[in-house]
Amino acid sequence: MSTVVLMCGLPGAGKTTYARELVRRGYVRLSIDEVVWQRLGQRDAGLVLEEEAYDRLKEEVRREQRQELVELMLAGRDVVVDYSFWSRAARDDYKALVESHGCRWELIHLKADRTTLELRLAVRNGEEGANSVTVDEELFGRYLANFEEPTGEGEQVLVQS
Repeated sequence: MSTVVLMCGLPGAGKTTYARELVRRGYVRLSIDEVVWQRLGQRDAGLVLEEEAYDRLKEEVRREQRQELVELMLAGRDVVVDYSFWSRAARDDYKALVESHGCRWELIHLKADRTTLELRLAVRNGEEGANSVTVDEELFGRYLANFEEPTGEGEQVLVQS
């Protein structure tokens, strides 16, 4: 029976770092950010999509990776879904998908205080690559306001510092 780990948390909480550790243990990692990055090319190449076009591309990749997740579960592979899972509805949707294929899920909620997140994002914003999407102060504020923190969902909470 496959195990599917659902990563949950704000930007800078350490989701990708945790997911990469699972990859070293044999998990397959699914990341929307990495596929979008591959399709668009590097940030400094000057290609910038409008928000609506970017959102459409992300949704297309999400659909593709959802099908890939099903295929991986059917093949008996362990998978880590390195998304943010901002909403309870999205988490519940993926948990139901996993259970419908006879597999088990783990919801890992990585938490860090605001200062830690801001410091990590400041470093990450200066880097390049698929996992260094720039999160400015305005965007970070929207993330904070819209994140539905999991409570009583079977989550494992890991506090980062």
